[in-house]
Amino acid sequence: MPLTDRETVVLNEIRSWEKNLLNYEANDFQLLYEKYLERSFSLLPEKVQRQFFYLIDGWLFHLHSIIQGAQLQMDAKERILTSGRIFRKDIEKIADLRQLDIDQLQYIAEQQIAKHRLYSFAQGGLSGTGGTLLLGADIPAMAVINLRVVQLIAMTYGFEVNTPFEMMTSLKVFHTATLPPRIQKEGWASLMAELEAHEELYFYEGNEKITDITWLEQPVQQLFKAMVIMLFRKRAIQGIPLVSMAIGAGTNYQLTRKVTDFAHKYYQLRYLKEKEELFDEQRRT
Repeated sequence: MPLTDRETVVLNEIRSWEKNLLNYEANDFQLLYEKYLERSFSLLPEKVQRQFFYLIDGWLFHLHSIIQGAQLQMDAKERILTSGRIFRKDIEKIADLRQLDIDQLQYIAEQQIAKHRLYSFAQGGLSGTGGTLLLGADIPAMAVINLRVVQLIAMTYGFEVNTPFEMMTSLKVFHTATLPPRIQKEGWASLMAELEAHEELYFYEGNEKITDITWLEQPVQQLFKAMVIMLFRKRAIQGIPLVSMAIGAGTNYQLTRKVTDFAHKYYQLRYLKEKEELFDEQRRT
């Protein structure tokens, strides 16, 4: 069946968001900052640069696999399927969730999104206390929270993340979502091009590199946040460093908000595109 009126509204909202993203123009300060970062990093030998991004990519691959196989993620997957069965009793596997309508899927996805934004807020508040261990764990913890929620959003819309294509796609969605908007639009265009180019969405045949010099801004922002927290941690109110905790909580919340908004739009679009293509196929036959 063709897209419903509600699905058409959601599709138009995504297209409007996509248009704003693709038309985004960076200001002079952003371009100068980007040039400064690239120039600073380019002072390192090329071999060191390649090795740095190779290590980051490897770390993300391993982290993705660990999260995917963790019991916590298996339990979350079962909860998503259980939520789906509230609307349809015959749902047995992740792909069956695509039988639900867009509002039902959005309801399930927003439950996951709200929980993980709260986790980020709490994690940021803890790192904001300025403890060395908590600050040191902030970047890995944020990577886990945000990779995990991207996987859960993908599963909510019926895309299992254990195939080579879906694994690479979820990593690239996470990576693109963490980029600044001026670079994010290139990542979105690349994700759309890969969808068009792949007829069989099982094996991945594209570029397997994830991070590059354009991604440096995000870890630099996290390091800058750590410096600000260290600066304000001694300004305590009744022994509690409220200012630094607010900085940590607010920054982490905004990052997860940015990641979840991007991932949600991407997987909603995937769901709607597949529904359109299935209807066109049925109409031709």
